[in-house]
Amino acid sequence: MKDAPLNPAPLIDPFRRAISYLRVSVTDRCDFRCVYCMSENMTFLPKRELLTLEELDRMCSTFVAMGVEKLRITGGEPLVRKGIMTFFDAMTRHLESGALKELTLTTNGSQLERFADDLYAAGVRRVNISLDTLDETKFADITRWGRLPQVIKGIDAAQRAGLRVKINTVALKGFNEDELFTLVEWCRSRDMDLTFIEVMPMGDIGNEDRLDQYWKLSDLRARLAGEYTLTDLDERSGGPARYVRLEETGQKIGFITPLTHNFCESCNRVRLTCTGELYMCLGQEDMADLRAPLRNHPGDDAPLREAIRAAIARKPKGHDFDYSRQSVEGRMPRHMSHTGG
Repeated sequence: MKDAPLNPAPLIDPFRRAISYLRVSVTDRCDFRCVYCMSENMTFLPKRELLTLEELDRMCSTFVAMGVEKLRITGGEPLVRKGIMTFFDAMTRHLESGALKELTLTTNGSQLERFADDLYAAGVRRVNISLDTLDETKFADITRWGRLPQVIKGIDAAQRAGLRVKINTVALKGFNEDELFTLVEWCRSRDMDLTFIEVMPMGDIGNEDRLDQYWKLSDLRARLAGEYTLTDLDERSGGPARYVRLEETGQKIGFITPLTHNFCESCNRVRLTCTGELYMCLGQEDMADLRAPLRNHPGDDAPLREAIRAAIARKPKGHDFDYSRQSVEGRMPRHMSHTGG
């Protein structure tokens, strides 16, 4: 596939934020059913609605030509998409040209034992792995279908392959509060960074109630401060996390707090779903259909570029997540697996 020449005009939203980071969901399917992400009996999209791997290549290549420098591949679970390494291998050319600065992914770790070496060969250098507990029974409960030993083997394989691993842990009241220091120490022992995430109000998940799950990260941070000396860091990784260093161990801990701290002022990212919908904000429902200009003009990327620019021109200043009313208002009706984690 011949790529379009780099477009000298960067993607700038109405609030003068340069959009340089694209998160791409390559599938809505997953081999887990985490209780804060999916219902147990999910209805998945028909295959014809998903972008093909070739279409994903064309879409991402267009964004790269328009100034996107970081691609994060998500899902669902991205590594369950059949033939997904074909797509990663295709993106390698943008790393080699220098147009793309980073190619990375967020995964549940279940397939990493199979793919870690291939991912490294494709140019991936770090991965985020979602892991909320080190207790096998609790892990099976929260993922419904997951097996903790399989994930640990995936982490082992990732580190052997040379991938830098960051653990993402959703803070859940009454579930993993008692593992706070266990998780911190485990990550220290394996030289892995750790980021805590507030549970987000995304989609109907059946019997679970996120108002009961919600654990404010200010409370979590206060507990850490009772055991460690915390130093705030200026570091930004192109995402919403804010970081501290634990002086006693030297390790870096991140906090993603969409509900107690609005991180939107520096937002440089947009999210593409596996069906070609571009969400300019995770916490807003406005989106742009990019699949239509992609498929309706197979030999011409100009309509796609126009649709992308029109979408970025509608990017909002911030999100609408809200638990304060203790009701279903302020929650997003789509599942996180659809938009991409």
